[in-house]
Amino acid sequence: MPTGVAIRDVREQLFGAAERVLLRAGPNALTSRAVTTEAGCAKGVLHKHFADFDAFLAEFVLDRVARLDERTAALRDAAGTGTVADNLTGAVTALFASTALALVGLIAARDELRARLRRDLPAGVPVLTEAAELIAGYLAAERDLGRVAPGADVDTLAAMLIGTTHLRYAGHGDTPPAPDTVRRIVTAVLATAAPPG
Repeated sequence: MPTGVAIRDVREQLFGAAERVLLRAGPNALTSRAVTTEAGCAKGVLHKHFADFDAFLAEFVLDRVARLDERTAALRDAAGTGTVADNLTGAVTALFASTALALVGLIAARDELRARLRRDLPAGVPVLTEAAELIAGYLAAERDLGRVAPGADVDTLAAMLIGTTHLRYAGHGDTPPAPDTVRRIVTAVLATAAPPG
C-alpha cells in the first residue's frame, strides 16, 4: 500500500489479518510481516500503532477475549429457555469453532505474550479462563431458576466443561469432535448438578 494513504480502522484491519494468518497457518507463522502482508499494508503501519509485535499480539488477544464476552452474553440471556444441556452444547461448540483454540495455541507458543497478558488477565489460561467464567455465570443463573441443583459448584462445573471440551478439540487437529461427543461431555458434567426431583 502506498505511503500517505489513510487506512480505515487500522486496528481491526490488522487484527482481522492476524486472525486469518493464525487460523490458516498456526502461531509460528504469525509474524509482523505476515500480518501486514495479509492486511495489505506496509510493515511500518503495525509499528506506528503498537510498541512492538508482542504488544500487538496482546491487544489482539484481548480484543478477541472481549468478543468472546459479547458472544456468550447470548448464553446468559438463554437462562430459563430450552434445555441447559442444549444451551451449553451450543455455547462450547461455538467457542471452540471460533478462534479460541488457535488463540490458546498462540499464547502457549509465545512467552513474552503470556507475560504481557498476565498484566490484564492474571489468572488461569487466557481465553479458557474467561470462557469458564462466562459459563459459570450462566450456570449460576440456571441454578437460581432451579434448573441446576441448589448446591452445585458452578465454577468447578464450568472448569470441567471447558477443560474436557478443550482436550477433545485440541486432540482432533483440523477435525472437530462430533456434535454427539460434545453433548455427551455436557451431559456427563451436568449429571452431577441435576436439580432434585
